[in-house]
Amino acid sequence: MSGRFAPRPTRTTVRGGHVVVPGVPGGVPRQAAGPGHVRTWTPAGPLDLGLVLGPLRRGPGDPTFRTTPDGSVWRTSRTPAGPGTLRVALRGGVVRGEAWGPGAEWLLDRLPDLLGAADDPEAFEPRHRLVALARHRRPGLRLVRTGLVMESLIPSVLEQKVTTDEAYRAWRLLVGKFGEPAPGPAPERMCVMPAPRTWALIPSWEWHRAGVDDKRAATVLRAVRVAARLEEAVGFDPVQARRRLELVPGVGPWTSAEVVQRSHGSADSVTVGDLHLPGIIGYALAGDRDADDSVMLELLEPYAGQRHRAARLILLAGRTPPRRTPKMPRTDIGLL
Repeated sequence: MSGRFAPRPTRTTVRGGHVVVPGVPGGVPRQAAGPGHVRTWTPAGPLDLGLVLGPLRRGPGDPTFRTTPDGSVWRTSRTPAGPGTLRVALRGGVVRGEAWGPGAEWLLDRLPDLLGAADDPEAFEPRHRLVALARHRRPGLRLVRTGLVMESLIPSVLEQKVTTDEAYRAWRLLVGKFGEPAPGPAPERMCVMPAPRTWALIPSWEWHRAGVDDKRAATVLRAVRVAARLEEAVGFDPVQARRRLELVPGVGPWTSAEVVQRSHGSADSVTVGDLHLPGIIGYALAGDRDADDSVMLELLEPYAGQRHRAARLILLAGRTPPRRTPKMPRTDIGLL
C-alpha cells in the first residue's frame, strides 16, 4: 500500500520535493518570446525535473518558481552576476535551458549541476524494501545543487518553528513586495528575491504584516549583513559550510542542513530538529511513530554518506503515520 496515496502536504512531506511538471504530448514546448541565452544538455540517465527542482519551490504561490502548461519550469535567482530568470524544459531526453538578465550566463553555466550532474545516485544502496521500491519508482531523482546560499537560507529561516502555510505566506509577501520583476518574458508576477541590502532595509512593521516574529526577522538581518561571507561557503564541503552558517546566531543544525541540501546537493545532510521527520522515518522503517532524532539517525546509519537521499525517498514513498492530533493552528501575528 506504500505510495498508493499521496502524503499530507506538511512541510516535511513537501521536502520530498515532488512538483508536478505538466507534460506536453507531441512535441517541443512553446518557445518564450524575447532573446535569451540558450544552452542544451543531455543528462547521462533518467531525469525528472519535478523531483530535481521541487525542493526549490516554497509553496504553490512562490514568486521565484513556476511551472507552466507547456512543460517548462521557470525560476529566478540572484546570482553573483546579478538577477536572472531561467526556463528549463526536458524533451526527448535533452534539457533546454534559456535564461535572461545579467545572471543569465551564470545560470546556464551551472545548469548541469543544478539538475544533478554532480550527483551520484548509483552510490546509493537501498537497505529497506520501502526505500528500494521508492527508488525504483523514482528513477529520475537527482539532488539539486544551486551554488547559492542566501536564496535557500532566508526561506529556511522563515520556516523555523511555524506551519508550512505561515512560512510560505511570509516568503510570498516579502519577495513579492520587496523583490524586483523577473528579467525576460517570465510568467506574470514572478520576482527575483531582494538583494541583501534590501532585506536589511525592510521596516519592522512589514515583517510583522508578513507574520514573521522578531526572532526570525533578526536572524535574517544578521545573515544578510554577512551575506558575502556566507556565499563563500559554496566553495566548502557541506560539513564546513554548515559550520560557517551556524556562526550566525539563530541558524542551527536544522536550518544549515536545509540550506546545504539545496546549495551543495549534499547527499548526507539529514535534517535534525524537525517536528515531523523523525516520526515519519521511524514509522516507515520500524513502525515507531514516536521516534526522536537519535532513533532516526540510528535507523539511517546504514545509509551513512547518503542519509538525505534515503530520507527523501522515504518521504516520497508516502508512508506516514496516521494523524492523532489536530494540525498545528495557524497564527497570524500581523493581525495582533
